Amino acid sequence: MADEQEPFADVKITSGAFSIPELKWRELLFIGALRREGDAFVRDPSRPLPPFRVPGLFPESVRFLVTREGERVVIRRAK
Repeated sequence: MADEQEPFADVKITSGAFSIPELKWRELLFIGALRREGDAFVRDPSRPLPPFRVPGLFPESVRFLVTREGERVVIRRAK
């Protein structure tokens, strides 16, 4: 069982969103799995996506809005 302080603790689902540790978010940006598109982020299907315990978090062609809350990043689908 993952400790909540573990840097790569997995996804926390909230109402209409989910959050991941900021370090995991930075990894997604560093490897190019997600890229900025205007005020949102999109999945780059040509880049590998690190595994998550919850599958299907970042479908292609979906825009995501991001906010930081403490040591986590909250991710919502853009409308």
